[in-house]
Amino acid sequence: MTPRAADRARYDRATAHLDAPLALVDLEAFDANADDMVRRAQGKPIRVASKSVRCRALLERVLARDGFAGIMSFTLAESIWLARAGFEDVLLAYPSADRDRFAELAADPKLAAAVTVMVDDPAQLDLIDRARDRDDLPVRICLELDTSLQVLGGRVRVGARRSPLREPAQLAELARAVARRPGFRLVGLMAYEGHIAGVGDDIAGRPVRSRAIRLMQTAARKELAARRAEVVRAVRAVAPDLEFVNGGGTGSVQHTAAEDAVTEIAAGSGLYVPRLFDNYTSFTGRPAALFAQPVVRRPGVGVVTVLGGGYPASGAAGADRLPVPYLPEGLRYDPQEGAGEVQTPLLGTAADDLLIGDKVWFRHAKAGELCERFDELQLVEGDRVTATVPTYRGEGRTFL
Repeated sequence: MTPRAADRARYDRATAHLDAPLALVDLEAFDANADDMVRRAQGKPIRVASKSVRCRALLERVLARDGFAGIMSFTLAESIWLARAGFEDVLLAYPSADRDRFAELAADPKLAAAVTVMVDDPAQLDLIDRARDRDDLPVRICLELDTSLQVLGGRVRVGARRSPLREPAQLAELARAVARRPGFRLVGLMAYEGHIAGVGDDIAGRPVRSRAIRLMQTAARKELAARRAEVVRAVRAVAPDLEFVNGGGTGSVQHTAAEDAVTEIAAGSGLYVPRLFDNYTSFTGRPAALFAQPVVRRPGVGVVTVLGGGYPASGAAGADRLPVPYLPEGLRYDPQEGAGEVQTPLLGTAADDLLIGDKVWFRHAKAGELCERFDELQLVEGDRVTATVPTYRGEGRTFL
């Protein structure tokens, strides 16, 4: 029996009393992935990216482990919800235009102390000011640095279009603007290198492209490390009491941790290890989050049909954004139909061993987006479900 076949047998035994569709997290794999992330972080704390987890119980579990500290959230409403639930260090990773929540944040001592918001434009400070009363508490501010690699005078850009702030002087200027304005306190700097941390460099069957990606990432790491150090020096000259400098992502934990200027690492997807993280030379994780769809038809030899399953991930549309049939091994999509909204045909010799009602286990392309499809996660240890916990959706929270 292969390791994957053994996992299938465990998951089928653990959920034999449950009907699919369902989602599970293998806690042994989850914990092993957490340990590997800590090892790669080389002593620097890891701030957990909540959008990659989207389950309070699992956020609590990983934050109880040595090596993890704080949450990186994705909306202001989520940040406030988490802070009210007892999480004491929440960094909002994206700017917000939620005026009602800014008013709530600035008026509550507990929230104002726990939540840090992201800014990369003075207009965002103006919006916050308009949302709150003059005598409200100071708002904790983090500035974001653009990490993209730009060559040929900026005509070629590699990396996400995020912050407009790229050069040390730009960050220092905005830092001074924050320092001059009452009601704000600059506490952090963030730089997310998605083109390094979120792009696999070992694509099956694409050796030339894989080498090109590795060359790009080597150049990008070198350029960013030098520029980030300069930016940190420039910002600390304005705000010497800066509390943190955040960088990284699951695919670049060890590289970012090696930079003296960085004080903490952001990561989250590496806890679940979705299929987009199969193509990395920098680390190897264990798939921890899966979902099961039931076999509902047997249309012919070498074919079964499961209920639903069309759960594409965000990003540029493509085959790599689809879930992948994982267990039993040897199943693939029908190219005429793909992953369907209400039914998904699957092809392969493994189909002939599946009966009506059997489970087919899938891996989602991305991490936390799986939780937008399910109200709860079955937590599996060995061959038993030891707990059932709600996702954000199961708690009635859909923030985007």
